[in-house]
Amino acid sequence: MNLEKVIFGFFVLLAATVNFGFVVGDLGDPDMHNIWELYAAIVVNVVALVLKFGDRTQIGATHLATSLVAVLQLIAAASLYIYFTASHSESITGPEIASVVSLACGAALANMVSLVLLVAETVSFRRR
Repeated sequence: MNLEKVIFGFFVLLAATVNFGFVVGDLGDPDMHNIWELYAAIVVNVVALVLKFGDRTQIGATHLATSLVAVLQLIAAASLYIYFTASHSESITGPEIASVVSLACGAALANMVSLVLLVAETVSFRRR
């Protein structure tokens, strides 16, 4: 068993599940979307991004691209959340959280593509 592949797969899957955990729930209900889960998704996605550097194959480049998309989407979502909470004294509203969650959904889609790539790569692997 290759420990590097286990750690890589772990973080790819964790990035997808934490991101999914943030986006699941009523789109317009701020109580359903915990900001700390969004921050955890950013951290785990950045770790997954770093782990994808160095793979010089075509599928490795696609893995890296999906991670870049996910991290950028999540950072945009967190920036929007910070902007909305700093711009007024009330708590974040339904339409505002919907914008944040929509960006995080884009990152979740990128994470799902990364998972599909990981599974396809694993299935096509041949022992030598």
